[in-house]
Amino acid sequence: MAVHNREIADKFDRLADLLEIEDANPFRVRAYRNAARTVRGYPRSMSDLLEDGIDLTELPDIGDDLAKKIQTLVETGRLPLLEEVEERTPPALSELMKIEGLGPKRVRALFLELNIKTLDDLKEAAESGKIHEVAGFGDKSEEKIKERVEKFSGEAPRTMLIDAEEIAKPLLEYLQKAEGIKDVMIAGSYRRRKETVGDLDILITAKQGAEIMDHFTNYEEVEEVVSKGKTRSTVHLRSGMQVDLRVVPQVSYGAAQHYFTGSKAHNIAVRKLGIKRGYKINEYGVFEGDKRIAGETEKSVYDKVGLPYIPPELRENRGELEAARKGKLPKLITLEDIRGNLHAHTKASDGHNTLKEMAEAAAKLGYEYLAITEHSKSLAVASGLDKKQLLAHFEQIEKLNEQLDDIVLLKSSEVDILEDGSLDYPDDVLKELDFTVCAVHQKFDLSRKKQTERILRAMDNPYFNILAHPSGRLINKRDPYETDLEKILEAAKERDCFVELNAQPQRLDLTDEGCIMAKELGVKISIATDAHSTSNLEHMRFGIDQARRGWLEAKDVINCLPLKKLLKLFDR
Repeated sequence: MAVHNREIADKFDRLADLLEIEDANPFRVRAYRNAARTVRGYPRSMSDLLEDGIDLTELPDIGDDLAKKIQTLVETGRLPLLEEVEERTPPALSELMKIEGLGPKRVRALFLELNIKTLDDLKEAAESGKIHEVAGFGDKSEEKIKERVEKFSGEAPRTMLIDAEEIAKPLLEYLQKAEGIKDVMIAGSYRRRKETVGDLDILITAKQGAEIMDHFTNYEEVEEVVSKGKTRSTVHLRSGMQVDLRVVPQVSYGAAQHYFTGSKAHNIAVRKLGIKRGYKINEYGVFEGDKRIAGETEKSVYDKVGLPYIPPELRENRGELEAARKGKLPKLITLEDIRGNLHAHTKASDGHNTLKEMAEAAAKLGYEYLAITEHSKSLAVASGLDKKQLLAHFEQIEKLNEQLDDIVLLKSSEVDILEDGSLDYPDDVLKELDFTVCAVHQKFDLSRKKQTERILRAMDNPYFNILAHPSGRLINKRDPYETDLEKILEAAKERDCFVELNAQPQRLDLTDEGCIMAKELGVKISIATDAHSTSNLEHMRFGIDQARRGWLEAKDVINCLPLKKLLKLFDR
């Protein structure tokens, strides 16, 4: 049975989490996290690489020991060191990390300070008001933990979109091998490109359903067949993902696409429009009485309620029906609109590839420019550059630019916003940059007021250009820090600054709601990958997904501009 990159990465991440709870050497913890990131984002499976005889130590951040562990995982599905660490870790501590916002450091702090070992301990401490007394926690943290413990069902968090893709891709390839299948698609939140996915809803058109269901339930990744019928079956995969498969007739395919894509709120609103016209709309079609009058395509469903086709990413009942009725749906941005990438790292800080490798990879993607944004000096954990190192790095960029024909490397930095709102380099250094990408990396626990003021003070600096990953969140791992986003966006508009939509699949920060707010306030966005390797550059598509959910058009995004127009925005 194949072991997927996602599973290998998950095991390395879990090992890093448990080692961090044990207060293991931070460099050792970081090595496993870096390995997880490399494997998760690598375009080819580790199984295929080993089968082709490729030396895994050629991959970024994979040394001899990690290469052996990956080979063991591929061959056996096991990671013996993880099993050893799991044996000596109280099982309930691992359970605590399923609570959103409780990472290993916080779990360790709660264990050491309050002897919290179980969910019941956590609930009791939250209700008695003890958690906010622990360093790194406040009143709001305590309230959030209390809410999340109440809601917690014991299930793992929703699956990140990138992981859902890895689960879905081989399944779709497998299903398409079945005889008699005409169309196959995934609906639901996956099709709407939400940042996380609960389960997979797959639709198939075919004349015979029974044989397809046999084929589906025999998929090698199926752990449990929950139900099985001639036109619908449900399974649980080894990954924990639930998959619902439906075989629908061709005449109902569009209606089924619409119904199972959702969102529920969008569908209800569309059905209400249908009722006003005397129609009934469901997954089988649009009906006038007992007669089906539409449903073979999604467009036909929208036609019957007097609307143009609405892209799946917009279907959240956030004004898209009214915009469609008025002919004001946005012309959503596409991957092809992107002219360059404004946030990337190399080996000079915490990236995995050289300047030249990053430049060549970006050029292959058709980019006109790539900004190199190494970390600044205060972020020692990411090998941040001091003034001397940064200026020497710029000299390397200038030399390489003389050799490059198809792309221009821009001199930038991901500059830390310090606690007092000052930037991590003095102005005489900042003025040497083509532009700055500024970010909060520390002191996430400031109050909403102080965190907002910190960012606003940073924006007062004349060399401040782009606010990176504005909330600092990591999906399913770390809560956003508290800020007044509207006030920050208003300040960005006033001061001719820009805000990043970080396309890392575990960040996707801005949120889709944040993109909508920025667009309404007239703030332009940089969609950037924050790439730490050549393969990470391809994560731009996840940023595009989020941007489309946030109603963004090419005109709203600064890296849709050609280089000369882009540089004019920064007024250097």
